[in-house]
Amino acid sequence: MKDGKLPNPMTIHPIAGYDKEIYVKPTLKNPNIIVGDFTYIADSDFESHVTHLYEWNGDKLIIGKFCQIAAGVEFVMNGANHQMNAVSTFPFYTLEGWDMDAPLKKDLPLKGDTVIGNDVWIGQNAVIMPGVHIGDGAIIGANAVVASNIAPYTINVGNPCRTIKKRFDDKMIELLEKFCWWDKSIEEINKLIPILTSSDLEMVRRELKKRK
Repeated sequence: MKDGKLPNPMTIHPIAGYDKEIYVKPTLKNPNIIVGDFTYIADSDFESHVTHLYEWNGDKLIIGKFCQIAAGVEFVMNGANHQMNAVSTFPFYTLEGWDMDAPLKKDLPLKGDTVIGNDVWIGQNAVIMPGVHIGDGAIIGANAVVASNIAPYTINVGNPCRTIKKRFDDKMIELLEKFCWWDKSIEEINKLIPILTSSDLEMVRRELKKRK
């Protein structure tokens, strides 16, 4: 317990006297945005970073626990997509005065929900495109444009975003995925911090095997 306080996922400002970093979950108003405990953004308004999320498309943005989202990150949702299987991509149906009904969903390039795992770090000004799935523990570099799925515990950079390496070997990644430290109680996580933050990966591997 630090400063006599337990971590509280419903605290908006987890750094006393600083309003440019917030836990996202307690600020949400849109029911199609679902964010887990202790995920934060380096800003004071998360929903302004989610664009083109329109109710009629039915898509959701789902983000896990303990994610770290830097300033300037944008989540582009399916409403940004235009019809691409016709001569014109112009969205006449959205603008006043044009005699066009909305196209059928099958005629729009809808890509489903955008799903971000747990303990994902997304660097400054990265853009996450519609329907992308990012695995647990992944790192997304600054200014990356993520248009395809990202595997767990990988480091990814660039436009288009590409995986440059795995963070750990396959056995370690499997251990971490089974351990799911983010689903444990606050008390358990506090006790695990020396393991979760150690650079001695062999020690970490031994401790995870003991606790699985």
